[in-house]
Amino acid sequence: MYLAHSKNARGETQALADHLQNVATLAGQFASAFGAAEQGRLAGLLHDLGKYGDLFQRRLRGEVAGVDHWSAGAWVAVRELRDLAVAVVVHGHHLGLQSLDPDFLRGMDPGKLARTHPLGLRPSETRADLLLSRLAEDGLAPERGQAPQLYGEQLRATASGMLDVRMLYSALVDADLLDTGAHFEPAEGAAPGEELPLRPELALRVLMDCIAMLSAGSKAADAVNQVRADLLHACLAAALGPQGLWTLSAPTGAGKTLSMLAFALRHAQEHCLRRVVVVIPYLTIIEQTARIYRDVFRETFTTGYLREHHSLAGTREEERPEAGSDLDGDNRAHRKPRSLADNWDAPVIITTSVQFLESLFSNRPSACRKLHRLARSVVLFDEVQTIPDHLAVPTLATLSWLSERYRATVVFATATQPAFPHFDEAVRKIGDSGWGPREMASPDMRLFDRVCRAQVTWPDLDSSTSWTEVAAELAQTRQALCIVNIKRHARDLFLLLHDIGAGGILHLSAAMCPAHRRAVLRLARRRLNRGLPCHLVSTQCVEAGVDIDFPVVYRALGPLEAVAQAAGRCNRNGRSPSGRVKVFLPEPDGQRLYPSGAYEQATDVTRMLLREHGPCGMGTNKPGLFEEYYRRFYSLVRSEDKRPELRKAIIRQDFAEVARLYCVIEQDAINVLVPYRRDVYKALAEEACEKGLSANWIRRAQPYAISVFRPKDGSPLWGWLGRVPVARRACSEEWFIYTNPADYKRMLGLDEPSVLMA
Repeated sequence: MYLAHSKNARGETQALADHLQNVATLAGQFASAFGAAEQGRLAGLLHDLGKYGDLFQRRLRGEVAGVDHWSAGAWVAVRELRDLAVAVVVHGHHLGLQSLDPDFLRGMDPGKLARTHPLGLRPSETRADLLLSRLAEDGLAPERGQAPQLYGEQLRATASGMLDVRMLYSALVDADLLDTGAHFEPAEGAAPGEELPLRPELALRVLMDCIAMLSAGSKAADAVNQVRADLLHACLAAALGPQGLWTLSAPTGAGKTLSMLAFALRHAQEHCLRRVVVVIPYLTIIEQTARIYRDVFRETFTTGYLREHHSLAGTREEERPEAGSDLDGDNRAHRKPRSLADNWDAPVIITTSVQFLESLFSNRPSACRKLHRLARSVVLFDEVQTIPDHLAVPTLATLSWLSERYRATVVFATATQPAFPHFDEAVRKIGDSGWGPREMASPDMRLFDRVCRAQVTWPDLDSSTSWTEVAAELAQTRQALCIVNIKRHARDLFLLLHDIGAGGILHLSAAMCPAHRRAVLRLARRRLNRGLPCHLVSTQCVEAGVDIDFPVVYRALGPLEAVAQAAGRCNRNGRSPSGRVKVFLPEPDGQRLYPSGAYEQATDVTRMLLREHGPCGMGTNKPGLFEEYYRRFYSLVRSEDKRPELRKAIIRQDFAEVARLYCVIEQDAINVLVPYRRDVYKALAEEACEKGLSANWIRRAQPYAISVFRPKDGSPLWGWLGRVPVARRACSEEWFIYTNPADYKRMLGLDEPSVLMA
């Protein structure tokens, strides 16, 4: 009997025939969601074909090492079956997707690999006919020519063609990881591949009851409540429309969070869709949205109904092949990192835009294993203006194909809708469909005109304001929010307010962990509701989607959409005749004023518009102004011409290079457990040191962790970072423990210079 895996903790081996059959069944089941069941099954049968080789069986007995067991099945798919999609996903199920270059495909030949292998390995067997005969003896031989060629022998050299391959790859690697995990770490409960149903009809009924209860107890002005009711009605009506691309353009405070969920559930009910995925740019909004949705569903559904995937660390730090390493699932050092990767099998997923978008362009097993779950889903992008302009064209091309080919309805929701249809022609050049979404909220509803709740005053661009002056003005106001552009400014302004004795001063930034930020926002809301002094100094993390209502808001000059989002935190519920928003120009201090170059360029476009239109022409409730703003910005930064090397890699179908070049956050990030709550910190740190990472540990640690840019080599910050081990390798979410508790301050979070400069 040929074995797939060695003994588990119970002393049981796994027969290769059983593993191939299990993976083929699961991969076929997963790929059936997009009409590729036969190719999924074929990939499952061939992915470990090389394990029928005698050399690999010796490897399981510990007699040899460094064996390539994946190239044989990939070569059979190329040479015998002419199925390039199956070939490349089988080849990459451990190494990661590589390339569809003809020379690379020819290089899968085990005979050539026996002479020269790029990783210094030995093929388990060079005779494909011998491996196929052993597969046939186990009753698993593929029916040649019977599998429908969903993608064809010549895959399209587009972003769409790459998504096709990744979706099939996702079905295979998730099936392989689930079955391998079930062998080595068997768990009671659902069998691998089973998932909870969305049950959209029941979920919508529960949601509508919740909305009715919230509306009855709302303290917002009648005009605001009416706008929220009208938006909900528009979303429910749009949900009966066709699947595809949608936008939801509505002012801040109009109830988008619940209205777009109502759209998703009714739309899922109408079109028999499987799940809802909510994509959010900032952890602050994820925490708020997850809390709202959990409150809605807590009493009706189990805890597994909704899952949060918090990491901002992206998908780039994953297991990487090394010379002489065969990356086999029997090796816990290679198996464990992948088993920690979330496969999004819950009915409702809430995740970050970094995690979602980089996974769509990744080539790694851990990042890609969840992609097949997106077929027949509703994907809700909240605050979509945060999608980086330099990635807009490939992102839109891939999302458009996800919608058209994989029956995923994609919604872009924001109060400041980017002019993405401007890229339609550029999208068609690298994709198989364009970008022409429908709008849910008709302009005839006049939503923006009906909720003008604050008066914005703009600065004299020839006169700047010192931080001392800003602090003095804030101190004279009983309740005020001040939003600045970088963490260093937030810290310095907070300390100035403290020095002059301002009352009720609070600080909010990404230097604070989610649990800490939640506590600050709760305290701020409590002080606001009780009429107590409250001065909150924050970075941009408070302005997009955070439900908080100040009578006065100060905003450092920044991108136009940021100013509009800041205005959305002022008189949010319309309980005053008008709120006051003051935009000010910070005094230069010889250091960096903006978090990134693109952010600074967007601020420059805001300056240009202010000089041209004057303060009277800068109404943040005018959608037409944002159309002009985004078109100017795209023209200034030449968005369509950015990243030519990424476009060329897409045309070459070079998966590894595309994954390297597609970065939502340019600078790599890491997750750091911080000592906000010392008891929790101590328990988690001790567990991590004893047992290493686990999926459960990550979920419990997320509320007490921050994401920071990876320090440069030689940075003193490395002296305070202890890596959390996963056997001998890192996983897709690199985790560290901050080891100097004195640096984490009760009011400021991680008050360390290297972090503040990030």
